[in-house]
Amino acid sequence: MYSITFNNNLKMRDKMRKWREENSRNSEQIVEVGEELISEYASKLGDDIWIIYEQVMIAALDYGRDDLALFCLQELRRQFPGSHRVKRLTGMRFEAMERYDDAIQLYDRILQEDPTNTAARKRKIAIRKAQGKNVEAIRELNEYLEQFVGDQEAWHELAELYINEHDYAKAAFCLEELMMTNPYNHLYCQQYAEVKYTQGGLENLELSRKYFAQALKLNNRNMRALFGLYMTQSILINLPKVEHKLLKD
Repeated sequence: MYSITFNNNLKMRDKMRKWREENSRNSEQIVEVGEELISEYASKLGDDIWIIYEQVMIAALDYGRDDLALFCLQELRRQFPGSHRVKRLTGMRFEAMERYDDAIQLYDRILQEDPTNTAARKRKIAIRKAQGKNVEAIRELNEYLEQFVGDQEAWHELAELYINEHDYAKAAFCLEELMMTNPYNHLYCQQYAEVKYTQGGLENLELSRKYFAQALKLNNRNMRALFGLYMTQSILINLPKVEHKLLKD
């Protein structure tokens, strides 16, 4: 009986670890496995219990299980009173409850104590996006990138926001920054090509064709890049010679 219990414990721990390492967002499964692991084997998990509480709490918020999220949060608060990481989790619960002002106030307090806390800054930006305040999110992301210029995730998020606001020139700049540090990322090449295609004009269309081709070279299964290359080439070959000259001039 002990052997069966021990094996179940190990299997569930391995599943939870695998999902963490893969950054999986399969919240329903994490809640199902994590809740059983916590209720049946908490005393046998050692220090792993704290990262599991955090993992289950985030999944529970995503899955709409506030009761479970609150339980995990209370356990973490008892173990780590005053922890910025736990305070951030409290803010995430406020977000899930749409108590955005409370969440922002909490993140501001964290940043007053630790101005370099990137997680709190990113949560504030996520709130602006959830509220549909893209202009404010863009402003805060730009301020963030002035201090953390190497954050590639932030550059990509800023590019997406600019695309949503139809500011394609600035979106292209963000994607150029990403391609400089990730020259072999086919998705960045593809997205840059799409932005240039949307901007239009001969020069942009030629750049679009070039980067759709590069995306395909990096990943020959990228069907979106293949279709983009076909569309761009179709436009370019059908442009009259006079229009080619005028567009270049």
